[in-house]
Amino acid sequence: MATADEQIRVSDRVKRHLDRRRQSGESYNDVLERLLSEGNESDFQDGFGLLSDEQADRLRERREEAKAERRERMRRLSEG
Repeated sequence: MATADEQIRVSDRVKRHLDRRRQSGESYNDVLERLLSEGNESDFQDGFGLLSDEQADRLRERREEAKAERRERMRRLSEG
């Protein structure tokens, strides 16, 4: 196993994601190489157009409802 020539900073969220994808005996470099390999390469537009307009509208509406529910729950919790 080679030593690192450079270091990169990643957020805790990204590190947790890498940890979940890491296989036994793999270094972080191995995980990144595997995820970035051509077979797994994705495009920014992957996934666009998968939902119908109606499905997307329902998803947006449910997301807004969930945000409102979280705000209300946090308000109640902060009141003690």
